[in-house]
Amino acid sequence: MNLNSLLGQLRILAITEGISYLLLGLTMPLKYSYQMGIPNKIIGMIHGILFITFCLWIIRFAIKKKWSIVKTLICLVSSLFPFATFIVDYKILKYETE
Repeated sequence: MNLNSLLGQLRILAITEGISYLLLGLTMPLKYSYQMGIPNKIIGMIHGILFITFCLWIIRFAIKKKWSIVKTLICLVSSLFPFATFIVDYKILKYETE
């Protein structure tokens, strides 16, 4: 995977965005059960940045590769569900070429 390419960056973003989403799920009990809000705030901010960047990279790549609206929407919606960005990386991005 070439990290200098748009596809390589997109695949890394898909994985890191998915990991940040899962970490956010781990910090929520800390915030609400143990009143430890700082971990949730930090992970939440990181996740927000990764979420926005992932969506922008999807749009950039979709325009570059002339993806269909359906394929683009599937990839964008994947960022809203835990584990879905991992599936998009495995089922869609893995087979794309630059």
